[in-house]
Amino acid sequence: MNWADASAGWSWNPVTDLQQIWAFPFMVNAFRAGTVVAVLAAVMGWFMVLRRQSFAGHTLAVVSFPGAAFATLLGIGAGFGYFAFCVGGALVIAAIPRAGQGGSGQESALTGTVQAFLLACGFLFVALYKGFLGGVNSLLFGSFLGITTLQVAVLTIVAAAALGALTVIGRPLLFASVDENVATGRGVPVRALSVVFLVLLGTATAEASQITGTLLVFALLVMPAAAAQQLTARPALSLALSVLIALAVTWTGLIAAYYSPYPIGFYVTTFAFSVYVLARATRALNTAVGRHRFAGAGAGAGAGAVA
Repeated sequence: MNWADASAGWSWNPVTDLQQIWAFPFMVNAFRAGTVVAVLAAVMGWFMVLRRQSFAGHTLAVVSFPGAAFATLLGIGAGFGYFAFCVGGALVIAAIPRAGQGGSGQESALTGTVQAFLLACGFLFVALYKGFLGGVNSLLFGSFLGITTLQVAVLTIVAAAALGALTVIGRPLLFASVDENVATGRGVPVRALSVVFLVLLGTATAEASQITGTLLVFALLVMPAAAAQQLTARPALSLALSVLIALAVTWTGLIAAYYSPYPIGFYVTTFAFSVYVLARATRALNTAVGRHRFAGAGAGAGAGAVA
C-alpha cells in the first residue's frame, strides 16, 4: 500500500478507513500519543477550569513555543524545550501568591508579562536559527507526522507520573479549588497545592503542545473541561465526560487531518468548540424547560389554593 492509495479519500466505511489509517506505523503512534495527551489534558484542564486559572494555562501554552524553538536552536530535541519552558513558566507564575487583596491581579499581571516576553523570545530564537526550520507551522499549529515509538513511551511515562501525582493531591486540591478560604481554615496546604498543580499543568501543556501545536493546545485543555462542567455539576461525572470529549475530538481530529492537508490543531479546536457550543445550548435548554415547569407548577398551586 502506498501513500497515494492510502490518502485517496474517506470511503464512509469506518472499519475500512481505520484499517487504512492504522496500516501506517506513524498513524498508530499518532493515535497512541493523542490518546495519552487527551487524557492528561482533559484531567488537568478540568481542574484548571474549576480553579479559574485558564489564563495561566493559556500562558503556559504560549510558553511552549519559545521552548521548542530554543531547543531547536541548540540542536536538541524539541520535547526537552517544551517541558523545560512550560515547567519553568509554571514555577514563575506560582511565585506570586493568589491569596490576599490584589493577589489575583498580581498573578494576572505577571502571567501576561511572562507570556508576552517569552513569545517574543520564541520568534527571536527562530530568527537566530541558521538552518532550515520548516517546522515552525508544526510548532505553532501541530502535526501528527514523525511521532516515534520512543516519543510515545516518554509521553506515557510522563503522563502516568503526572496523573499519579494528581491522584495523590486530588481530594485536597478539589477542596481548595471549590472554597480556598475554608480549605485554609481546615489546615489544607493551599499554597503548596497551587504550586504543585501549576507544575503538573505545565507538564500537561508540554505534552499536548507536541500534538496540537503551541497556539492551539489551549483548546484541548479548556474546551472539553468547560463543556463537561456545563453538562453536569457532579465532579466525578464531569471529569469522566471531560476525558471522553477530549478523546473524541482528538481521534476525530487525527482522522480529519489524515484525509486533508490542514493541521490537526485546527480540527481539534473546531470539534472541541462545537462540543462546547452544544453543551452550552443543552444547558440553556434545560434551564428554560426547568423554569417553564416551575412556573406551571406555581400557577397550578395558586389556582388550587384559590379554589
